[in-house]
Amino acid sequence: MSEPPKSSRREFLRGKSAAEALGSALAAPPAPLPAPTSVGVQPGSHLLSVSREAMACLFEVVFDAATYRDHTDAAVEALELASILEAQLTVYRDTSEVMQINRRAASGPVEVEEGLFRLLQRSIVLYEATGGAFDITAGRLSKVWGFHRRQGQMPSADEIAAALAMVGSQHLQLDEAARTVRFTQPGLELNLGAIGKGYSLDRIADALAASGLHDFLLHGGNSSVLARGRSDSGWSVALRHPLKPDVRLAEFSLVDQALGTSGSGTQFFHHQGQRYGHILDPRSGWPADEVLSATVIARTAEQADALSTAFYVLGLEPARAYCQQHPEISALLVTTSTAAGGVELHPINLADERWRRSVAS
Repeated sequence: MSEPPKSSRREFLRGKSAAEALGSALAAPPAPLPAPTSVGVQPGSHLLSVSREAMACLFEVVFDAATYRDHTDAAVEALELASILEAQLTVYRDTSEVMQINRRAASGPVEVEEGLFRLLQRSIVLYEATGGAFDITAGRLSKVWGFHRRQGQMPSADEIAAALAMVGSQHLQLDEAARTVRFTQPGLELNLGAIGKGYSLDRIADALAASGLHDFLLHGGNSSVLARGRSDSGWSVALRHPLKPDVRLAEFSLVDQALGTSGSGTQFFHHQGQRYGHILDPRSGWPADEVLSATVIARTAEQADALSTAFYVLGLEPARAYCQQHPEISALLVTTSTAAGGVELHPINLADERWRRSVAS
């Protein structure tokens, strides 16, 4: 596997690289064992960064060392959760709990660790709320399109139909009392790539808060960001242009919020002149292509991650309708414009003081 790209820590602290990388950590083949945790100080400031590699990306927490003088060890310990949760959630290790479920749940109920069981419950709620646009059972589709191993390929109509027959969260049977999951459809496969990283950030944030650290910016691979504290000013996070990776498209100010971005700018292939991205519509079996990127701001990183994928699949108007029914959710969808290479920005439930355009679109 190729080493995942790392964003510059200095650029991240300046707000340049947060939320710029697109894609999901758990949707990539496994990285080598994480390197030792690193700690660094931004020159000219009191901001301290602690980082760790896991889930094929860099997890990093940034906080004010002048205010939290004795919390470096707590940050290091909290980030270890990223590796622990990767070992549980990834579909690229046969020993993970998710893979054990995939192997056994069609034959009978499988007992699930409580945190993962609650995550499965919430995933089903999101599946129903998005009309199936978010679906953790779409593992077969990812494989038939070749994105499971980052090697996109054009499947036949019969292959897509066969994969679709083994997709659908309605086939997940959860037993609350026994805390078990069972597949009612043989061949079903869980893949938590669109929600697992956000879930991990929420767990890490809980650990940081338990240690007494309440003001920080945390990200996983830059596409998933979680902010705590910073009074009313917020933490500044930037979004890159989906067609011009070196251009900053928009900036957000986050206060006790999370942000997730989905797009196919880094994983795609061309077939007979047509571009096919890695984010698949689990209802049709085909890559979604209505928007260029979807960014969601929500209370939790888990919600932001999952809904950014769902909104990318749903498209602009269904995403707008969802936010109308859930006013606590904000979004920024980016679509192509009539101008060559241009894009249009579509803010939904975004207060003017919490975001701004960075370039003319």
